Amino acid sequence: MVTGPGETRAADVVEICSRLVSIDTSNYGRAGSNGERAAADYVLGLLRDAGYDPLLLESAPTRANVVLRVPGSTPGLPALLVHGHLDVVPAEPADWTVDPFAGLVADGYVWGRGATDMKDMVAMTLATLLDWAAMGARPRRDIVVAFVADEEEDGEFGAEWLVAEHPGLFDGVRAAIGEAGGVPEEAYAADGSALRFYPVAVAERGSLHLSVSARGTAGHGSRRNDDNAVERLVSGLDRLSRHRWPIALTPPARAFLEQTGAALGVAMDLDSESGIESALDRIGGLRAYVEPALRCSANLTVLSAGYKVNVVPGLARAEIDVRSLPGTDARMLAVIDELLGDSIERDFLSNRPALSAPMDSEWYDAIQRSLHKADPGAIVVPYCMGGGTDAKPFATLGIAGYGFSPLGVDPDGRVPSGMHGVDERVPVAALEAGRRVLSDFLTTV
Repeated sequence: MVTGPGETRAADVVEICSRLVSIDTSNYGRAGSNGERAAADYVLGLLRDAGYDPLLLESAPTRANVVLRVPGSTPGLPALLVHGHLDVVPAEPADWTVDPFAGLVADGYVWGRGATDMKDMVAMTLATLLDWAAMGARPRRDIVVAFVADEEEDGEFGAEWLVAEHPGLFDGVRAAIGEAGGVPEEAYAADGSALRFYPVAVAERGSLHLSVSARGTAGHGSRRNDDNAVERLVSGLDRLSRHRWPIALTPPARAFLEQTGAALGVAMDLDSESGIESALDRIGGLRAYVEPALRCSANLTVLSAGYKVNVVPGLARAEIDVRSLPGTDARMLAVIDELLGDSIERDFLSNRPALSAPMDSEWYDAIQRSLHKADPGAIVVPYCMGGGTDAKPFATLGIAGYGFSPLGVDPDGRVPSGMHGVDERVPVAALEAGRRVLSDFLTTV
């Protein structure tokens, strides 16, 4: 438990979030990055001023990570990791109604790129750490905090690098929290009553990014060519794009549907594809949490071949964003190989297999307790993320990952929006309430 007075607040989470958003840490992937160093320096300064001794670890020029271990008051307990990324996806200012990197606080929101992905969580974590320092408080167990670079690409300069080069920083860590989960979602029961659900990610689809290529015989565009690399590749990609991946009801997806159905008073048939499709129609906006995790997916995203209209090229390439469900990686890749055909070569651009964490664990129970403490009417449900996070590289160290970056309810009905889109923003009231939930969880877990 906390070893200092309970409710003293030393840090302004809104100010911290606004300042973080105002630091442009856009990650353009292969096209380069603005780097996370400026944000890391800001984080470092806050922590050092509070009396902590964090580590600044630069994986490449401007690509910086900050790691801190806060000792717990109870020796021998497994440690918990909190990870949050400092980089953001780019924003086109002309498309926004506000400057995406001004850190504007207006109309009850913090506006800007990263406000919900995930500088809000970084700010809540920092505010909790500063509060502990001001109160002379300690958590029950060691809390390791990692503010990392490069999550919006592939973690090469962030979590992947930390795991490969500095695994000792995570000694004793058995579980982690990061994005995304613990955000209230309203849905209506069969009797018309409004209920608040808090989905918590206990699994993630795998991120298997592939480069595929076909080789053929180069030649003149005016002549017959039975060994055309472009045609061979396009034919294989056509078969892949037409393939309909079957529904696979993994344990987190089944638990999500069963628990939401029970709370809403909705009968569900989960033993057939048609029954599952029907169930999705009955749970309102909650379907967005479960629908992407009912099937594997393989989407063509990059296609390149040739350099001149009258030349048949000898090489054609494509890139495919493959997302696998937990337990399906090997089988899915075998299906992809069969659909593409024997003559197409396949290589990984990145290979982050699907993962899942226990739903019946002390970590998940502690998450539920903190949410119920803040909102006695909270209905906490597990789900599988359709995308992926830095939980994957940390999982290679045996760390069970949970998506939990909580926000609260805005009394005026504002909701977070704009993630990876235009006019990204987080409600001030939701941010402040989320900070209280996170602080309670990290202190008492």
